[in-house]
Amino acid sequence: MDPRIETHAEILVDDYAEVEAGDQVAVVASQAAEPLAIAVADLVGERGGVVSTSLGSPRIQRAYRLAADEATLDQENEIVRAKYEAADAVVQIRGEANLNETGDVPPEKSAVAKRANRAVQEALLDSRWVLTQWPSTGHAQKAEMSMEAYEDFVWSAINKDWDAVREHQSQMVERLDPADEVRIVSGDTTDVTMSVAGNHVINDAAENNMPGGEVFTAPVPDSVEGEVLFDKPVLIQGREVLDARLVFEDGEVVEHGASENEDLLTSLLETDDGSRRLGELGIGMNRDIDRFTGNMLFDEKMGDTVHMAIGRAYGETVGEGNERNDSTVHEDMIVDMSEDSRIEVDGEIVQRNGTFRFED
Repeated sequence: MDPRIETHAEILVDDYAEVEAGDQVAVVASQAAEPLAIAVADLVGERGGVVSTSLGSPRIQRAYRLAADEATLDQENEIVRAKYEAADAVVQIRGEANLNETGDVPPEKSAVAKRANRAVQEALLDSRWVLTQWPSTGHAQKAEMSMEAYEDFVWSAINKDWDAVREHQSQMVERLDPADEVRIVSGDTTDVTMSVAGNHVINDAAENNMPGGEVFTAPVPDSVEGEVLFDKPVLIQGREVLDARLVFEDGEVVEHGASENEDLLTSLLETDDGSRRLGELGIGMNRDIDRFTGNMLFDEKMGDTVHMAIGRAYGETVGEGNERNDSTVHEDMIVDMSEDSRIEVDGEIVQRNGTFRFED
């Protein structure tokens, strides 16, 4: 076995899921990611955990959602919820061969299924969960990289000294954690402000998403004002939404558009009440992710980007007494901050053109 796979598995099992003897561990992986799933199961066994594995396929999901009517999809998957409720830890491994497999599923059907399985999502988030990436052919093609180059890229971003990453990122946490207001400006297309007063800042280095490499928090839901152009594509249900544009007033999206697949963006915003508000502000800080690859798990961590998610706020980011934005949606979208851009925290510029003040 490639030693990089073994290192990847060790980070997932020991640093993220923190598997101990007697833990119930669910491993949910794509079929292409079987080698990493095997390495994870091997380590769980060594640690004395009880493992349950499932290898999924987007082709199966596509077939089911196309065949089922909306009344059928509007039913909770009780089997999956029971599995996550029983699990102490959940290791999810992406690695699709075809990223567009579900592209012809009507977005309204996917929205119905998301709403129906809200409790499933909450059960997952209540576990020690981790989401990671297997270097698959589909993602290599999307990144326009050879398979060998993409493998190097993935494992360079993942197999690293996460204690050192945490220490580096703590410099941004120190500036953001006591802050009241954040302003994001990029060119003449993005100028948005939001309050983060009283909310918690998370230093993402071996937390839930692997790779880590970001600092994130939750905006106060009704505080967001201004306009954002997300100038990096976002892949939603197998289709790319390009140049997504959101205009906020009193925290709510009052105007939106996109140059391609605007219907998908509209469908997301109309999912529920919380899907028209922001649930996350994230600042990318992983310098080993040095190119856009069309994979949000990596792209949102790039050191010269910020991302904002419409929909659900993570509970750990919301301070006591503050409102938590609630939704079945959590969709991250990226703003390139490498040129003519700045991040202001309480009026002080903490990043200009992708470079943090403490990196100067």
